[in-house]
Amino acid sequence: MRIVSLLPSTTEILFAVGAGDDVVGVTFECDHPAEARTRTIVSTTAMPEGLSPAEIDAHVAAALARGEDLYRLDAGALAGLDADLVVTQDLCAVCAVDVTVVDDALAHLGCTAEVLTFDPHTVEEVLASITTLGASVGRAAAAEELVASLRARLASVTADVRRRAGARPRVAVLEWTDPPYAPGHWLPEMVELAGGEAVLGAAGEKSFRVRWEDVAAARPDVVVVAPCGYGRDGAQAQADALVAAGLLPDGVVVHAVDADGMWARPGPRIVDGVEELAQVLAGTSAGVTPRTAPTAG
Repeated sequence: MRIVSLLPSTTEILFAVGAGDDVVGVTFECDHPAEARTRTIVSTTAMPEGLSPAEIDAHVAAALARGEDLYRLDAGALAGLDADLVVTQDLCAVCAVDVTVVDDALAHLGCTAEVLTFDPHTVEEVLASITTLGASVGRAAAAEELVASLRARLASVTADVRRRAGARPRVAVLEWTDPPYAPGHWLPEMVELAGGEAVLGAAGEKSFRVRWEDVAAARPDVVVVAPCGYGRDGAQAQADALVAAGLLPDGVVVHAVDADGMWARPGPRIVDGVEELAQVLAGTSAGVTPRTAPTAG
């Protein structure tokens, strides 16, 4: 089978279940595992480089208002790969090539590749997508084994959370920082699994814009800075800027995460994100500020 993956998450899943050798095309964002970078890149961003978070937000809003695509699909590269299966999404126009663009391109090329779309909104749906994709590429047993291992790790976190004393720390996740956005989809669920109380956003719903007054009114004990598309270094830089600007409540624990790899990307590493946050919240519950988290004020 020759597979083109138009999502970093599905690329990750395909390699994790042993189908990496079948992947012939990926996106410019497919960076895990490192071997994925050796495949042909068939989609790129239409966004200029070097924009600040505020400029990115403005660019995205303007492009969507004009009905413009944020990603470019290289039909020529796609045609040359002779794909049997194309994996894409119907979740968020800001995240990747939309399925309608893929369908149009394949129709134009006369390509008969099967198109498989993913639209997870919850942790359970993320895990289910691993099973579905594995079965679709003949790796059902490996996918089921991977999901079983991820469930076991989540169960271990849940058991640790149950042994903690005291109330759950109040946690506000920022899916974007300028302007601030409350999280949706599986992110609030990750907070709950890690032993926190998610005070911004709603599990299974879309993210939405908030004001800094809303963040303060939520009375968080911990603010998780998880700007979509940014790795840990980029998230840390934004966290530091928020603290320096005095935009967060005094005394709150601020923790920057690898948002791109462990939070925004609906793949196996969201479990890594839950485990990491669980450690941070365990220290917070005990009255200890984690070393990795600067404190505002």
